[in-house]
Amino acid sequence: MIRRILSKGFGVGLCVLQYGCIAHCFVEHVAELVVCSGPSMEPTIYSDDIIISEHITTKFSKYERGDVVILRSPSNPQMFICKRIIGVPGDKIKINCIQHNVVPRGHIWLEGDNKSNSSDSRTYGPVPQGLVRGRALCRIWPLNSIQMLTSNV
Repeated sequence: MIRRILSKGFGVGLCVLQYGCIAHCFVEHVAELVVCSGPSMEPTIYSDDIIISEHITTKFSKYERGDVVILRSPSNPQMFICKRIIGVPGDKIKINCIQHNVVPRGHIWLEGDNKSNSSDSRTYGPVPQGLVRGRALCRIWPLNSIQMLTSNV
C-alpha cells in the first residue's frame, strides 16, 4: 500500500519535473509573456500591457531597424527595458541636430517611442547586442488593443 502511494507520488513528481523543464526551455529559448511598465514606449506600448517576446531571432543576431526589443538595462542590469532599434552597426545617428554617432559593431542604438520621456541611447550611448533578451512580436493585453508590433521607423 505505502509502496504503491510512493510509486504514484514519484511518478507524478517526475511528470511535473519534465513539464517544468519543457516550460523553462520554452521561456528561455523560444518565447515568453512580458508585462511592460513605464511610459517610454507610449503610444505603442502602455504600462501594464502584456506582449509576446520571441527569443529565436536574437539568438542569431537578426536585428533590424524598427524592431521593438526587450533587454537588460545598461544602467541597471537587474531591470529589463523595452525600446525600439533605431540604428544597427555602421549606422550614423544624428544627436541634437549637430553631433553624429556611428553605431559600432556588436551594438545597437535604442530609443523609446515617447522621446520626451525615455532614457535610452541618447543618454547611455550604443548598447551591446548581448543585452537583448527578445524581440516583441505582439501585444495581447488589453484585449481591445491586440496588435502586431512591427517596424515603425
